[in-house]
Amino acid sequence: MRQHPDFRSAACAQFEALLEDYVAADLGGARAKSVTEHLAGCAGCREALDEAAAGARLLRAVGPADGPGPAFNRTVMARIYAAEQERTAERATFWQPFVSLGWRFAATAMLALAILITYEAGWGRRLQPNLAVVRPSNVSDLFSPDPERAPANRDEVLMMLAENNHGNN
Repeated sequence: MRQHPDFRSAACAQFEALLEDYVAADLGGARAKSVTEHLAGCAGCREALDEAAAGARLLRAVGPADGPGPAFNRTVMARIYAAEQERTAERATFWQPFVSLGWRFAATAMLALAILITYEAGWGRRLQPNLAVVRPSNVSDLFSPDPERAPANRDEVLMMLAENNHGNN
């Protein structure tokens, strides 16, 4: 009586690899003898041997297969090429809007940079000259600056702060 395939005992790992060679009688004398002795005491390996023998019988019954034919290489290469073309087309359609947006952003940034450089190089200096007005000051101006006029230099600013805060922070 045959057991259900899920509940059968497993073949030993060290002998399972040798079973197909044992069925085909390709093992040497010492190895064949050790496999025969092991099969006498191991039910799992005997069951695996039966399956290997059945597989070998099926392969002999089917016989050798014909080759793939002369057009096999061209057919396979054509299918690979078509799959690559399809994959490339999918990538191009997915990324194309992002690439276009990137180029537009780069062109806009370059245009803005060119405008700023042009403005700084020529027009910006003509429209806003960097002039400093120098006038002589009296000693009385240092200790009591006029509140209606803006301070002309750093010293006057410091003096105004010191006077307004009376030296307190």
